[in-house]
Formats: sequence, C-alpha cells, structure tokens
Amino acid sequence: MNLTHLDENQRPKMVDVSQKSNTTRVAVASGIIKMSQDAYDAIVDEKTKKGPVLQTAVIAAIMGTKKTSELIPMCHPLNLSGINCDVEELPQLPGFKLTVTAKLTGQTGVEMEALTGVSIGLLTIYDMVKAIDKGMVIQNVQLESKSGGKSGDFKR
Repeated sequence: MNLTHLDENQRPKMVDVSQKSNTTRVAVASGIIKMSQDAYDAIVDEKTKKGPVLQTAVIAAIMGTKKTSELIPMCHPLNLSGINCDVEELPQLPGFKLTVTAKLTGQTGVEMEALTGVSIGLLTIYDMVKAIDKGMVIQNVQLESKSGGKSGDFKR
C-alpha cells in the first residue's frame, strides 16, 4: 500500500489535490469527556472560576477546526464554509459529548478539521475545570461520518 504523504523517495509531502474536483464535503466528529460529579455540577451550574466552560469550549472547537493546517503538518489550509458545534450533557457519566461538523466545497476533505475541533474543544473543558478534577478522561474522539470526494461516504 502506498502512503499518500510520502513521495517516491519516501520523504514526507503534502498531497497535490490540484487535479481533484471541487465537491461539497462534510465531516462530523465527536468525543467525550468524563469527569467527577463535582466538576460536572460546576460546569452545568456555571460556577467555575474561569467562566462559562461550555461556551468557551465551543469557541475553542471552532478555532481548532479553523487552525488544523497549522497544527497537523500535512493538512491543507482550507476555506471552510461552515462549522457547527454541539455539546450534549451526559449526566449518567457524568460528562459531556462534543460534536463538530465541518463543511466546505473544495478539493480535499474536512475529517481532520472536525477531529481537531473536537480535540481542542474537549481539551478546553479539561483546562477550565482541572482545578476541580485532574482525573478527567477524554475518550472516543472519532469520525462519525463524512461525505463527498472520491473515497465516498462513511458512516460509523
């Protein structure tokens, strides 16, 4: 199997997508952060010292999605047309599920952008409540679905 990020001399390269067709591409990724009941309650009741945790995490997820090419070496800079973030309370864990949807019309997919957005959003939650619970666990960061492009659609 040939890896697309290596050239014929096995050196790293960014894939040339100039010959690919522009198509609408959408990727959805999600992840979970599990925490103590005290940390969960502080977030839900908005009683943390660092401010509104979930709103800040959404902004961070959007920023992370937009900056993916600056963080992951072989990712193309993309002109994203939309980013949507959703936070679901999971009181039974306790914790939260963050979902990021990234969209564009272009020559390459947005899976890495959605995954990066989720990761940065969840890390922001961790950062903002680590004074309450350093044992939080970020888990199940995963691609849920993608559409568009030559490789076709994927749904978990």
